[in-house]
Amino acid sequence: MPQIEGFTLLGIFFILLGIALLLLPLLTKVINLQNLEKIPPLLLYIYKSDGFYFITSPLLLIISLIFLFLYLIR
Repeated sequence: MPQIEGFTLLGIFFILLGIALLLLPLLTKVINLQNLEKIPPLLLYIYKSDGFYFITSPLLLIISLIFLFLYLIR
């Protein structure tokens, strides 16, 4: 089995994290939303308004912007 390079492993991690974050709105129907609100806001931000839920990860957005910035200045 070939060695997995660091960036490849990091990419796989971000893909899995992104899939998990995409599934979070669906999981809120199964999991009680109050349990998700106990997660620190840096890891998971939940916006609720009139039956509309928006769930995102500020940490993932910050890391993505840093990588985009580093890619653009190369």
